[in-house]
Amino acid sequence: MQRRPGRSDLRVIGQLEQIFRKQSPNILHGHGAKGAAYARLLAPRIGAKAICTPHGGSLHFSYWTPRGAAYLGLERLLKWRTDGSIFESEFARQAYLRKIGSAPFPSRVVHNGLYDYEFDRLPRHDAQYDFVFVGELRRLKGVHVLVDAFARISRQRRVTLLIVGAGAEEARIKSRIRDLGVDKQVDLVPPVRPVTEVLSKGRCIVIPSLAESLPYIVLETIGAGIPLLTTETGGIPEIFGPFADQLVPPGDAEALADAMLGFLQDPGAAYANAERVHAHIRGAFRVSRMVEAVTDFYSEVLALQRRAS
Repeated sequence: MQRRPGRSDLRVIGQLEQIFRKQSPNILHGHGAKGAAYARLLAPRIGAKAICTPHGGSLHFSYWTPRGAAYLGLERLLKWRTDGSIFESEFARQAYLRKIGSAPFPSRVVHNGLYDYEFDRLPRHDAQYDFVFVGELRRLKGVHVLVDAFARISRQRRVTLLIVGAGAEEARIKSRIRDLGVDKQVDLVPPVRPVTEVLSKGRCIVIPSLAESLPYIVLETIGAGIPLLTTETGGIPEIFGPFADQLVPPGDAEALADAMLGFLQDPGAAYANAERVHAHIRGAFRVSRMVEAVTDFYSEVLALQRRAS
């Protein structure tokens, strides 16, 4: 499956239909713009109900661009083939209502969750870098903002940064690092799995996103008990809850640099704060709660079908 629409989608849809006809599912649940489109196109062919989780993807676009108008227009058409929608954040639900319009189907917000073992704290002795970024190297992820903030700090003290990821902005980010003269202090490596191997390398994780939905990397970092600096965008404030006032304005390199300096000046306070945020999400963002809410919603959609027939 490719990120953008193309001829390959016809092949993928054909292969998926063969699989679904053998499995005879009651529900097709598609995630993201592309997955949700597949589910809604295929569900009527096999007699299933179509549920979508339209996080990110088309919801990041605007009607003022040709691509955005096409994607959002398609979403408006597909909503009439939707039997239910699960939003992984209230932010995503509001974005859908604002850009696509009212939903003529049942919906529910179900936050992402972590498995119990993902709440285990990672050891600190493996940390080799002051700061670590993990994510796709796209402009929306704000890596350029992080590099600018890091350069501000490097003028005042010796610091190190590890950037882990790949993407369309990789060449530009490398060029920016060289232009700012911090290439000796920044390492850039491809994605690593599992993510805990990367998280354990940082004393503090920085996720400077300009736009998000409800990112797992934020949950995983908090679950690991590592200090996290991230932005007030998308569903991230829903994760932080009563600690949302700690979030940094997206796109503000100066504010991010100040937050990074604050960590360097008092890492002990940052780790104590990380423990408080860890305790907060441990109760609210668990896979067991997520699964129960999702399966309850499936039952609700199927019950509506039985009553209608």
